[in-house]
Amino acid sequence: MGKIRKNYSASFKAKVALEAIKKDKTISQLSSEYGVHSNQINQWRKRMLEELPDIFSKKRQKKEKDAEEFQAELYQQIGQLKVELDWLKKNLNCSIDIKRQCIDPNHSLVPIVRQCDLLGINRSTYYYQFCKNESYNLALMRLIDEEYTRYPFYGVEKMTAILKRQGHTVNPKRIRRLMRLMGLEAIYPKPNLSKALKEHKIYPYLLRGVSIDQVDQVWSTDITYIRLNSGFIYLIAVIDWFSRYVLSYEFSTTLNKGFCIKALHGALKVAKPKIFNTDQGSQFTSDAFTGVLKKAGVKISMDGRGRALDNIFVERLWRTVKYERVYIHNYETVREAIQDIGEYFGFYNNERLHQSLDYQTPAEIYFGKFAIQRVE
Repeated sequence: MGKIRKNYSASFKAKVALEAIKKDKTISQLSSEYGVHSNQINQWRKRMLEELPDIFSKKRQKKEKDAEEFQAELYQQIGQLKVELDWLKKNLNCSIDIKRQCIDPNHSLVPIVRQCDLLGINRSTYYYQFCKNESYNLALMRLIDEEYTRYPFYGVEKMTAILKRQGHTVNPKRIRRLMRLMGLEAIYPKPNLSKALKEHKIYPYLLRGVSIDQVDQVWSTDITYIRLNSGFIYLIAVIDWFSRYVLSYEFSTTLNKGFCIKALHGALKVAKPKIFNTDQGSQFTSDAFTGVLKKAGVKISMDGRGRALDNIFVERLWRTVKYERVYIHNYETVREAIQDIGEYFGFYNNERLHQSLDYQTPAEIYFGKFAIQRVE
């Protein structure tokens, strides 16, 4: 019977060969210690010496390849980040003043020049000081607001003509820019030239021919512009059609949907309507806004584009608020405007008598303290 051949593992061979290369022990000593024939140890030692350069060369090549792959991946990520940053700059829909307010000059990690780059504005824009031209624009916006409140059907051309009659040297381009900044658009029938985003559903108008004869039957909302001495803010209110009661209101320095949703949540804490009517503004057609109404089980109604009377009760509310409070005050700060208009809404709901409500207050009608016949 032949002798059984021993099989040694790769790690064992490497260990013995490494011992032989180190020469701390003789081949005979290693042979006796590990039970391996001296010829076998010499073969392992020779093979290791021959293959070591290749092993280190392959490791180096692998490291270089890994470094190249890492660098390529890093460049790809940087390229993707640049594309996303360019997209963000293009679609960051807020005024230059708001962007300037976002910059923190005392930030310890991100310098001002980098913050300006991220926001898509020039550094000179950040350091720009308020000048006479901007003061004049604010004065024009005050006049536009007053004229628009009187005549909401005035567009850019008529508004330009009115301001020229008052002695102002303006052109339609400037008035169009200011009206867009204020969120104003003339009310008149016009072709549907602006398409809503596909993901934003436009709901039908549900109130044509409907008799409004009880509270919480129909609510509606809208946004208006409130002027300050050195700027402006936006105001949204939710109103009950039958009682004219203002259920909630919110202020914001930008035309974002966040303060609209907050106002809606505030109104729904009071009660729940059968129908909620809005215009087709992007704040109200967003899934975030309509989703709140759907979750509450409220039917959604939206004005026809360019229809002046579809949301008439909110338009009347804005006229009342501006003539009775905003136009007779000069608000210096946002806080002052919020406090004063908030006090006015308390007066409007609980003390101001409405001729259309048989000289009763919206609160008296909404909370059922008196029964009245509706006066159109």
